[in-house]
Amino acid sequence: MNDKNLMITGSPAKRIISFALPLMLGNFFQQLYNTADSLIVGNFLGSNALAAVSSAGNLIFLMIGFFQGVSAGAGVVIAHFLGAQDPQRTHKAVHTTVAVGIIAGLFLMVFGVLCTPWILELMHTPAEVMPDSVAYFRNYFYGALGVVLYNTFVGILQASGDSKHPLYFLIVSSVTNVVLDLVFIVGLDMGAGAAGLATAISQVLSACLCLHRLMVDGGSVSVHLADVGIDFPTLRRILVNGLPSGLQNSIIAISNVLIQSSINSLGPAMMSGMGTYAKIEGFAFLPITSFTMAITTYISQNLGAGEKRRARDGARFGVRICCICAEVIGIFIFVFAPTFIAAFDQTPAVIEIGTLKSRYTVMFYFMLAFSHAISAVMRGAGRSVIPMGVMLVCWCILRVTILEVCLKGFGYTNIIYFIHPLTWSLSTLVFSQFYIGFLKRNSCEECRDAVAN
Repeated sequence: MNDKNLMITGSPAKRIISFALPLMLGNFFQQLYNTADSLIVGNFLGSNALAAVSSAGNLIFLMIGFFQGVSAGAGVVIAHFLGAQDPQRTHKAVHTTVAVGIIAGLFLMVFGVLCTPWILELMHTPAEVMPDSVAYFRNYFYGALGVVLYNTFVGILQASGDSKHPLYFLIVSSVTNVVLDLVFIVGLDMGAGAAGLATAISQVLSACLCLHRLMVDGGSVSVHLADVGIDFPTLRRILVNGLPSGLQNSIIAISNVLIQSSINSLGPAMMSGMGTYAKIEGFAFLPITSFTMAITTYISQNLGAGEKRRARDGARFGVRICCICAEVIGIFIFVFAPTFIAAFDQTPAVIEIGTLKSRYTVMFYFMLAFSHAISAVMRGAGRSVIPMGVMLVCWCILRVTILEVCLKGFGYTNIIYFIHPLTWSLSTLVFSQFYIGFLKRNSCEECRDAVAN
């Protein structure tokens, strides 16, 4: 690994695309974790077990998402130091990030295993689904240290411009996950909880592969176990960038958990239908997620190197490609939604619910993509508080308030189908203003003034 991975030279479009493509494939294999669980569980264990696994995503993201956000913030700091060609501060940032990951992973493992039943009760999980849900979540969180460290190590690799090796490791761990699902569930008849165990084992494997890469051939972001520890000035900088990103993930997750709680109260068919749509949306947004990750790294490295004009040009390209990809994918899902839903569960009620959710939602994917793209730009620019605030207001407070008023105040259950597009439109309006401001701050004129001064 060397400076050829940095994105501070060459065509912005080519750099972003070449970084995003391996991420896209990697995210595809990562999405296979829970999707493989759902497909196998739904086809071999029935709708109640599928409801337990399908509804797991929101709660898992609530507990994992915060630490993923902090890791993303650490990646911004590392990318900035790399762009500024500062090896000493890069070294401190890398090893502080690893230390934080170890502490966070241990905490999450203990908390997740102990508190799973209580959290599921708060989410109004139906009694017939509860045993499978508890088993799945507990087995998943036994591997929480591996999950957090995997995200930590991948964040370090990606900050250096290396998106290929995380892809290779994800392919190995995803294949492992599918094989273990088949062995545990189909071969050994261990029940829905075994799907969580298979995922945990696979995540630990991928974390070990990433660590080996960083220790053996990490280059400017090499990890030396003897140097792992917290440098407090660096930690403060990581937290300034990472806490808003972590809180942003938590805000989105809390909103989704509250919505999931409302869905749970409407029965297993609604749980399965909505949970299955969520799996499809997870695949649908893989290209957009990949491009936003590339945008954040690109912006951070170029601003660290003082390349304001490149940062602006990269932001423009990234936002455009995200919105175009999202809407093309949305049209495809609109047409084939019933077929996709039926692949998970052929129960007519589940297919109807999942298809309705898809068709109410997918035509507005461009707004979701725009919001995520501008969030990525702001994070790369070190302004992660902005997307956190927008998400808090639009995607949590307003979303949950509207849902509660419509459901409990008026008994209007159809609000569940289009609550997301409604709040995406609000965040799009707000983010548009911040995007215009970013382009103005990094205009050609300002670049010339900076050079002149």
